[in-house]
Amino acid sequence: MVGFTALGSGFTGLQEAEVSAAANAVPSYEVKFLAKPETVLESGGSLRSEVIQAFGIASAPQAIGVAYFDTDQLELNAEGWDVRFRKKEDKDNYELTYKKRYPIVNGDINAALSLANQEGFDASDDNYEAEIDWGYGKQTLSFSNTKKISTSTAGTALPSEQDALAMLLDKLPGKLKKWTSPNWGQQKLSQSRIHGPLTFLRYEGSWNGQKLSLEVWPIRTADGAGTEDLIEISFKTSDGLVASQLRSDLMDTLESNDWLLPTDGLKTQLILDRY
Repeated sequence: MVGFTALGSGFTGLQEAEVSAAANAVPSYEVKFLAKPETVLESGGSLRSEVIQAFGIASAPQAIGVAYFDTDQLELNAEGWDVRFRKKEDKDNYELTYKKRYPIVNGDINAALSLANQEGFDASDDNYEAEIDWGYGKQTLSFSNTKKISTSTAGTALPSEQDALAMLLDKLPGKLKKWTSPNWGQQKLSQSRIHGPLTFLRYEGSWNGQKLSLEVWPIRTADGAGTEDLIEISFKTSDGLVASQLRSDLMDTLESNDWLLPTDGLKTQLILDRY
């Protein structure tokens, strides 16, 4: 893609291309922290009353079934792509999500956005939702394309691995399909297998006037003998200043109650690695 350079007195075809080049995408923000299961959950797995009160959780959680698809060598993930299949218990559709991630180095969001722009993710593409995941110690830029397929299936049950993969291939976006070469994405996804499935719980709350989610993910342990809970507390906003201020406030709240797990979330990676 042509880069931006200073315009001279003459107006060449190159400069014309520069002027018409699409701007970088404008991302929203999702702030995410991990919490300590032993201080947030009761022994039976339910939320402690002080957590419910602190985050204004007023209703029962929503159960969501989820699985990821990748090759045994995780070749899609190695290129920054994650392919997810999901079913919410109260919805009559499957959600198919294709997500491309870009690491943000030293807080340089513009550099990540510019790289994404060069690779085809810019402000003109309304098929993808741009978002900055802001965790404990790092930020990641992501572009998500979500498709929905109607189903009469109740609850969180996913279709068979073969049927889910067929749907994912049928809805495969062009960017992933031709990522490194023509049909690369289709070939890699065709060779993929299911990683999962599992069912997690999502609690909705309100904190400091901001909608907030608390999710409990029972993820298989490294030895495969059982599961361990990964707890993620998050909120979304389109405003970077709001994200920054409320992130500091949320971290303070978690730390003061001994709820904070001071590390970044690796939820998707754990599922890809352990299933």
